[in-house]
Amino acid sequence: MKKLTALGILIALVFCFQSFVFAGEGLISVSDACKLTEDESVVFVSARNAEDYGKIHIPGAVNVWHADLYKPGDVKGVLKSADEIAKILGSKGISPDKTIIVYDAEENTFSGRLYWIFDYLGVNKVKLLDGQMKMWRKKRKPVTGEVGEVAAVEFTPTVNDAIYASTDYVASKLKDANTVIVDTRSAEEYKGEKGEAARKGHLPVAINLEYKNIINEDATIKSKEELQKIFNDAGVSSNKEVILYCETSVRAGIMYMALKDLLGYSNVKVYDGAMYEWAADPNKPLE
Repeated sequence: MKKLTALGILIALVFCFQSFVFAGEGLISVSDACKLTEDESVVFVSARNAEDYGKIHIPGAVNVWHADLYKPGDVKGVLKSADEIAKILGSKGISPDKTIIVYDAEENTFSGRLYWIFDYLGVNKVKLLDGQMKMWRKKRKPVTGEVGEVAAVEFTPTVNDAIYASTDYVASKLKDANTVIVDTRSAEEYKGEKGEAARKGHLPVAINLEYKNIINEDATIKSKEELQKIFNDAGVSSNKEVILYCETSVRAGIMYMALKDLLGYSNVKVYDGAMYEWAADPNKPLE
């Protein structure tokens, strides 16, 4: 009996450890997320625009549109101060002690952007809905168009500067052999054939790995084994600092989640100002 009891304890400990590891990952399945819709410690966040959110969303979800978190001005997509963003999030009932489940339609871009922003502001329990609203609808989970009232809460940010890269910081890393800069845009944008920034092209030494490479057709994220091969083949190794960007770093967020939370890369940053801010300075080199 004593041996069985000890064995039972060991099995329980292993199970708890596995659950803990899973809980630390950045993805949550539709099936697991659906079980949490009535959990008061969980906040579902729709990263879709207000019009789309008003038409259909997960019951109880609040709406956060990424563009509302940016500074006004000529350079598009640069974050407001942490306190300003915290005030907006708090008004939506979001606080750092909650578990946040964020989703968009199917692209993983708007949700990925919010995922990184939440992490940057110190929300430790943030998860991306794997498959987004596309998979939620496919599995016939409940939806609504009703918008309920949300009680505002206090959001006290704890800024994580370790995952943030400024323009000056990126410029200082262009010749650093221990840093790899990843342009998550399309090949056409990378080559300067497309783009909306003041100047076209890409940051010197940046490699091109479009964010779409890590997403399946059903909007779910590829397996860890597939992800590791994709990043390894591109030269994005875990022993280097990784800096991600696109035009406004909306597309960089999903890559950040994959590297940091699924593959366990320890030094991953997002260049918040991204191509818009870099290209706005004529003294900054482009290729």
